[in-house]
Amino acid sequence: MSDEHPRERPSAAQILATYDGPPLRIMEVCGTHTHEIFRLGIRKLLPPQVELISGPGCPVCVTPVGFIDEAIWLAEHGATITTFGDLVRVPGTSGSLATARAEGGRVQVVYSPLDAVAYAREHTDERVVFLSVGFETTVPAACLAVDQALAEGIGNFSLLTANKTMPNAYAALKDSADVFLYPGHVHAITGTQLCEDLAEQGVSGVLAGFTAKELLTALAVAVRKGGEGKPFFVNAYPRVVRPEGSPAAVALINKLMEPCDTEWRGLGVIPQSGLKLREKYESVDARRVFDMPHIEGRANPACRCGEVLQGKCKPSDCPLFGRGCTPQHPVGACMVSGEGACSAYFQYGGDVL
Repeated sequence: MSDEHPRERPSAAQILATYDGPPLRIMEVCGTHTHEIFRLGIRKLLPPQVELISGPGCPVCVTPVGFIDEAIWLAEHGATITTFGDLVRVPGTSGSLATARAEGGRVQVVYSPLDAVAYAREHTDERVVFLSVGFETTVPAACLAVDQALAEGIGNFSLLTANKTMPNAYAALKDSADVFLYPGHVHAITGTQLCEDLAEQGVSGVLAGFTAKELLTALAVAVRKGGEGKPFFVNAYPRVVRPEGSPAAVALINKLMEPCDTEWRGLGVIPQSGLKLREKYESVDARRVFDMPHIEGRANPACRCGEVLQGKCKPSDCPLFGRGCTPQHPVGACMVSGEGACSAYFQYGGDVL
């Protein structure tokens, strides 16, 4: 018998460290991926010809200034705003929800849309609006909240929607990177068909999880396959993402919502990339309930958040970064959000400062 052992496969870290192929730009679409890659020190394992760039996968970051202005308008016109905490400090045209609250507006931080329904149930004298932002991952929870409010006859609850969907955003950004690092939680809902279709159209990507091992594996696949120069798609998160996604969640979304054109901070209006409540549910659509006028937001021209979201520059390239814009005094949404690229660069710094 031979004493030789089969050749061991190289680890993901070894694949990354020994890559000697052409330059590759890999876009971390998801803000959580950006933060985890920084936190785990994975960037230090990459060879110089592999560049990680941040994309638009932070729901707070891509929420446009006009939506914040709408929420402030509602707070000024008698609504009780219920929202996740990050949105409270995101700057609008001239102030934030924190400003509105300091001036007497009712702004309540909640941890889920169902918490907002519970608040409305307990405060029948208030007109409660939940700020519904986020991608396909969080939309089902907002839909469940609407279903519950209607089922219980809670008439003082409504949604202000700014929900986004990823398909047309991928199309808008397809020339920004060589490989997409796809967000696993989004495709746990939508499945893998979109990624497979994009690969056939020449857009490469890897579906990634969120642990150190899952991220290293996904990046190793991106580097190995990307170096071959052919379009590809690999699901490196099969324990969570199934090809069919979650049909029940998709059915719930389709029941209550329909696609619409929507504005993404930094990307402009992307056709059919948003979700709005169907006309059947106008009784819980805050824009209709409050007969809201059209509100056009104006972003701070000094903030380069939009370019960061498109992968056109790093946060540290912005002249405000770490100076006029910090997590304590943010100028742009990318510094406010716990998933924002600017927040990650500021928190973990390293060689980017």
